[in-house]
Order: sequence, then structure tokens, then C-alpha cells
Amino acid sequence: MSKTNPGNFFEDFAVGQVIEHATPRTVTEGDRALYGAIYPTRFAVPSSAAFAASVGLDRHPVEELVGFHIAFGKTVPDVSLNAVANLGYAECRFHRPVHPGDTLSTVSEVIGLKQNSNGRTGVVYVRSTARNQTGEVAIDWARWVMVHKRDAEAPAPDPVVPDLAPAVAASDLVVPDGLDFSTYDFGAAGEPHRLGDYEVGERIDHVDGVTLTDAEHMMATRLWQNTAKVHFNTEARPDGHRLVYGGHVISLARALSFNGLANAQLIAAVNAGSHVAPAFAGDTVYAWSEVLDRAATDAPGVGAIRLRLVATKGRDESMTLRDEDPSTGLGQAGRYADGVLLDLDYWALIPV
Repeated sequence: MSKTNPGNFFEDFAVGQVIEHATPRTVTEGDRALYGAIYPTRFAVPSSAAFAASVGLDRHPVEELVGFHIAFGKTVPDVSLNAVANLGYAECRFHRPVHPGDTLSTVSEVIGLKQNSNGRTGVVYVRSTARNQTGEVAIDWARWVMVHKRDAEAPAPDPVVPDLAPAVAASDLVVPDGLDFSTYDFGAAGEPHRLGDYEVGERIDHVDGVTLTDAEHMMATRLWQNTAKVHFNTEARPDGHRLVYGGHVISLARALSFNGLANAQLIAAVNAGSHVAPAFAGDTVYAWSEVLDRAATDAPGVGAIRLRLVATKGRDESMTLRDEDPSTGLGQAGRYADGVLLDLDYWALIPV
């Protein structure tokens, strides 16, 4: 019997299956430092222990996406080792900040399966939950991923597509204990803009671009112990290119969004997300955001802003999301404009 793990293929999954993922991972200050080395992030709360303390956080958290990437990486050997691509996310909530010293473990449940018409791949839907060392839920989310079949002739399962909420309700957002923006230091944070300064429908061009390199995206992906073959092995894809981990693009776009959204300090939830097109080394990534909604919270001085974060390959000064004729506004329904890499809908906590 082979002692190595070939990973699960589409026909290995069953709706209702629960998978306890191996190798819990302890978060360290090294994760914070490497995250800052890889991405141009400057948000004040994860950057400054003094700033975090000034807004009521008695321990200095890492960026929410550090915890997400670590928790996500745990799922890869069991869910997406044989993936074609990760497709999207929904119903993601950050229940509590993650700190250096926390140990994250992840469990997933298969909540849907649907074979593709080509008969060679299928989409697997899972709901994953990451808990810390005391058993408290840190993050939970749903995602769907396209996975190769081992045997194209294997019978297709009955299709089950889960009914996922289009967005996390503002009333269901979790505000970290003690968070208080009533004496928020806008000078230290880097921008003066409060929740009320943003209008629903407003679009913000984040201006800066970063060119992807193989070395950086592979280092980041290994940091999160994400072992998906397509990110490292040029023989894993017919085109011979290493596919950039979609989470790498998310973190890069989030970091770029500091320019214009510096006070959107903490990600509270991810409502939906799609990796619209693949990214590869040599692509230059830019980002823009659209304000979708605003909401109050019960925490002093803390509001919530719902944002659509769009990452593009190359500069999109028109900030076009859909493939449409600018003279008529008409286009193919559901089709994205060329160059769109990521379409992410999320809630962030911001001073009022």
C-alpha cells in the first residue's frame, strides 16, 4: 500500500462528508513580518501594537487575511490538491481576531457536488471552520473549487448545489470585543476619511500597481502551507505556467486598497468572491473599489462599510467590471471585462 497521499479527486467526495484537516498551525510574529514583506500593506491596526491598543484591542492582531490563508491552507491537501482552480467564496465571517501564539485547526463539510459537462472535472462545495487552541471559532466560510476526476468514466453524482446567502447581513457582523473608534487617531492611520465621507456607488481608484513574480507568490503560498500542485509545478498545467494562488491576489488587492480606504481597518466578512481569471508571474495587478453599502454597529465610533474590491491585470482607468459596449451599456450577461482577475464583496469596520 502506498504511504503517500495523492489527494482526493472529484469522485472521492460525498455530500455530508466531514474532513478534519491535518497539521494545526501556530501563528507567529514571523507571519506578520513576512506578510508585510510580500504585500504593500499599511493598515494601522495590524501594523502598530500601540494603535491597536488605542482602539481598545488589548492584544495586537495580525491581518485577518493571515488567519484566513493559514486556515484555508489546511484544507488544500484534502479538498483542492487536484484542483483545476478555486472558483469562489461566500458567507465568510471573521469571528475573532487572530494573534501571534494562536493555533488554528480547520474542519470542512462537503455541502455540494456538481459534475461538469466535460465529464472530466466537477465542482466541490465545502463549508470550512477554523478554530483556535481553545476551540473558539475564528473564521468560517464556504467555497467552491473545480477538481479533476480520477476516472472520466466514473458515474456522476446527483447534483447538489447549496443555497448560499448573497451577503452577510450587517446585523450578523462580529465586532471584536472592546473595539472603540471614538478617539481614533486619523493622523496615525494615514487618511482623514470616515464612513460618512463615502457615498454608496462611489468608486475609488487605488492607483498603484504591483507586478507578480513567481518567487513571491510561491513563497506566500508555502507560508500558508498551501500544497496545490498548480502553484508550484510547471508540469501540473498544460500551458506550463505556475498559477498564482487566488488568495495572493486577494491580499495584494486588499493591500493596494489602503490608498483611498486606509481607515477600513478590519475585515468583518466576505460576502462573495470570484477568481474571474487566472493570474501568472509577469502580470501587473491594479485595484479599485466600489462602495456598496454602509451600516452602523453597536460598538462606539465603529461603522461598517460594504465594498466591492476588483483586481485587474493592467491598468483599468475606466474601472469597468462587466464586458459591455460603453456607447450602449450593453454586453453579454454575466461576462466580465477583459483583465478582471478578482471580484470580491466584503464588509470592513471603519470609524464613523
